[in-house]
Amino acid sequence: MSVAKIADAYAEALLELANSNKSLKETTNDMNIVSQFLANSSDLKKFLGNPLITRERKKNVLKDVLGEQISSVSLNFLMLLVNRGRVAFLDKIAQKFLELSYKQDAIEIAKVTSSVALSAQQQKELAGKLKLITGAKKIKLALRVEPKLIGGFTVEIGSKLIDTSIRGQLKKISNLLGA
Repeated sequence: MSVAKIADAYAEALLELANSNKSLKETTNDMNIVSQFLANSSDLKKFLGNPLITRERKKNVLKDVLGEQISSVSLNFLMLLVNRGRVAFLDKIAQKFLELSYKQDAIEIAKVTSSVALSAQQQKELAGKLKLITGAKKIKLALRVEPKLIGGFTVEIGSKLIDTSIRGQLKKISNLLGA
């Protein structure tokens, strides 16, 4: 089974659970925390994906790191992933859950990668412009800093990519020149 299918199945199951418990908002917040944690800690990702580390140790680390920050329902879901040997896919599962949750609430996720951190004002303006472009009721920015862009940013919404980075522009020029 592919990673995407696994992520879809678990994300849909968690969404169904959150809807039935009337805890969608709380679970969405929890998965945001999990997703941000994994995005900022490549060591945790590697740890969870390492098949040589015991399930018990993975559970203990997840409880220590996230136990105080997320609900018991979400923590139990993470324990289920560990028990079933699917915790290595946690990042993809959390992202898919957030995508489904936001779609349910007519919220679009925009993955923004910038060369430097965006200020709150820049984030607000970007979200406003993306709302106009997409026609979405609300835009949720998933921010990431990538200094290799040199300057500017890229925005990915669904299958659309907007590249205003200097690296992207240099690549276009290079392609035009046939280099």
